[in-house]
Amino acid sequence: MKVLVVNAGSSSLKAQLMETKTGDVFANAYCERVGINGSFMTYKWNDKKVVITEDMPSHKDAFQLFLNTLMNGETAVISSLDEIKAIGHRVVNLGEKYNKSIIVTKEVFADMQNYLHFAPLHNPGAMSGMKACMELMPNKTNVAVFDTAFHSTMPKKAYMYALPYELYEENKIRRYGAHGTSHRYIARKCEELFGDLTGKKIISCHVGSGSSICAIKDGQCVDTSMGYTPLAGVVMGTRTGDIDPAVIPDIMKIKNISADEAITLMNKKSGLIGVCGFSDMRDIESAKVTDEKAQLAFDMMVYSIKKYIGAYAAAMNGVDYIVFTAGIGEKDEEVRAAVCADMEYLGVEFDFEKNIKMHKPFGEIQEFTKPNSKVKVLRIPTDEELMIALDTEETIKKSN
Repeated sequence: MKVLVVNAGSSSLKAQLMETKTGDVFANAYCERVGINGSFMTYKWNDKKVVITEDMPSHKDAFQLFLNTLMNGETAVISSLDEIKAIGHRVVNLGEKYNKSIIVTKEVFADMQNYLHFAPLHNPGAMSGMKACMELMPNKTNVAVFDTAFHSTMPKKAYMYALPYELYEENKIRRYGAHGTSHRYIARKCEELFGDLTGKKIISCHVGSGSSICAIKDGQCVDTSMGYTPLAGVVMGTRTGDIDPAVIPDIMKIKNISADEAITLMNKKSGLIGVCGFSDMRDIESAKVTDEKAQLAFDMMVYSIKKYIGAYAAAMNGVDYIVFTAGIGEKDEEVRAAVCADMEYLGVEFDFEKNIKMHKPFGEIQEFTKPNSKVKVLRIPTDEELMIALDTEETIKKSN
């Protein structure tokens, strides 16, 4: 089945046309600065790339540009929209009610608007992208695939906060997690590589500009580092990760800012960039040779990941596979080596030389442990788009 996978942000739209049976990608596009002056689309097809500069006042305009490029001229990979059978949308979090993939009818779309507050930075863009698809391709089936769905198997002791219970009962304030499609993909690949996951324990480390760690037992999520929003967990590019909540009112007083401004500060001006001025790990690793703050930022992020691995090994009574994925996890040998140093107590015999030599090619699965290591440490490139496409196909088949 040819499925169009859409991931819309507040001022961006990513779209990818792929075949679910083979995983082949026919074309993908990244529209940037949507609704802002200077908008442009980077479009890739058949190992070629073109950058198209064009005004995109809305997500509908961006999606229309993508469809036109998809069907016309030398960039065309399909001759008709009839070839596209369905559209899968990435949605971060709409609370407990939407804990599995769902076909989006007009009624479902209207109801979704009641739950945007669960991911206020992500959901409005996702809804705009979904609305654009429904208007421009009204006869196609749209499926919403949730980042939180894989985490719906967490036990209550893992997802509840120790707050007054009515805040959960009445407002559904709890841990939801994110990056679920990525962690689910890792579990799927581990099953392909090592067989039945019954009795197996995986710690999946999705490390990028946004990062989350996931404890997976018997193929299901039992805990994850992100919380009510993607702000919680390990130190990230621009996000604090875990922080004493009592710091927030003090920040508001010190900076004379509102609660919303404090949340923005912790989401966009903190983490690595807050500590040292850089959010890109490549810049940090270049600077840390002479810059103490860059070294500190590196050490803080690594330490936070290492702590979660230790915690989840304790929670699951051991670990069989530690997997690194996403931009930093897949490509950064320094981070992998630093995280896995001094983990012999867990049964990890990390091969530091192999870690460096096997740095490339990035698209391959690699193992970084010695033959006798009780715990395998691997790099598995994630493919969230494929998981969204497969989930879209499966959801449609179940509805028929």
